[in-house]
Amino acid sequence: MSEALQRKAAAGVQTRRADGTHRVVVTGMGAVTPAGVGVAPLWEAVMGRKCCIGEVTRFDTSAYEVHIAGEVRGFDATEHGLTKKEARRFERFVQYAIVAADEAMAQAGLDMEREDATRVACVFGTGIGGIDELQSGFATLSEKGPKRVNPLFIPTMIGNMAAGALSIRHGFKGECLNVVTACATGAHCIGTAVRDIRHGYIDAALAGGTEESVSPICLAGFANLGALTKAEDPACASLPFDARRAGFVAGEGAGAVVLESLEHALARGAHVLAEVTGFGSTGDAYHMTAPAPDGEGVVRAMRQALAEGGFSPEDVGHLNAHGTGTPPNDATEARALLELCGEEAGRAVPVVSVKGTTGHTLGAAGAVEAIVCALSVMNDCVPPTAGFSEPDPECPVNVLVEAKTGYPQKVALSNSLGFGGHNACLAISPFRPEGA
Repeated sequence: MSEALQRKAAAGVQTRRADGTHRVVVTGMGAVTPAGVGVAPLWEAVMGRKCCIGEVTRFDTSAYEVHIAGEVRGFDATEHGLTKKEARRFERFVQYAIVAADEAMAQAGLDMEREDATRVACVFGTGIGGIDELQSGFATLSEKGPKRVNPLFIPTMIGNMAAGALSIRHGFKGECLNVVTACATGAHCIGTAVRDIRHGYIDAALAGGTEESVSPICLAGFANLGALTKAEDPACASLPFDARRAGFVAGEGAGAVVLESLEHALARGAHVLAEVTGFGSTGDAYHMTAPAPDGEGVVRAMRQALAEGGFSPEDVGHLNAHGTGTPPNDATEARALLELCGEEAGRAVPVVSVKGTTGHTLGAAGAVEAIVCALSVMNDCVPPTAGFSEPDPECPVNVLVEAKTGYPQKVALSNSLGFGGHNACLAISPFRPEGA
């Protein structure tokens, strides 16, 4: 960006943080979820406390213990901007990423013909990648031999292909990354892009996460692990923080955001939606699948995110929780919030988990939930949590059953936790020209 444009962008607006680094803002958002294609149906479903979970339609689950999931039903990529060739070649996780990213790019109005492409990055991950192609490829190898395996098996299946395909589609020539931290993937991808922009390595990025996890091998593996609920009624299956919770519901989809330095956004006349004011990233060093019971790593991630934005725990407007509906996760996250804010204040902070609406979209969850968090602070509200009705003494936090409206906030936190002890927290604030 030229000095003249920087001066124009900075006129009357505080574009840098106190430490001299760039403010990072959101200018576009896109989503594909069990609520449908687009951010609007997602927001409508979450605010309406709608459950978008149902019986699995993609394959026969009669031999399985689990029969429900958060599918993206009726999805046809060719109805949303992909060619028939692209739809045949790309796995569902790539298709979801492309459709979500196209929406985010359109809203941002980022014209790559006018950008320095080497200053625009793509940081887009997936927790599992092309699991359908992987399962199909092994079956072909076993049943028909090596000569019959799809010659595009590897580039179709590998998880980095979402970021690769998006960079090719839009002409991004900055960093092209696939950060993988299981269920924290989407949040870590956004946080990585935020740090790159904040410290001046790039001007803008497309970031997010995607997943195609409603598949035979995934449902079998998660079910045998004991991670999935065996509930038959979709409305009583994904129950974040509820006393009846018994596991998560597998979901799928993608979330995408366009991030820019505030200087860059103002210079091109972009409409700023919200600001990512902080990012925290920690490890538990505890267990392969279980979170550390005391929530110490989660607390550190939340404190890091707040501190980076110059906030204190008293400033937290609400928590968009990871809230999977598994007994260990929700109890740990509740303890972490009370440790962060103090027992009394922590019990008052509004809490939402969108997984009651969508199920757990794994590698996409952090990005989808960051979008909901941004919409919440933009609209001075906190959504309710679908499925929640019976408070659990082990989770003494303020989970909403009705939307809280007319509620301006300085900052909200969006948590994501992944198998292996990966913790990510994004601090998201309404955009204020003068700064936080």
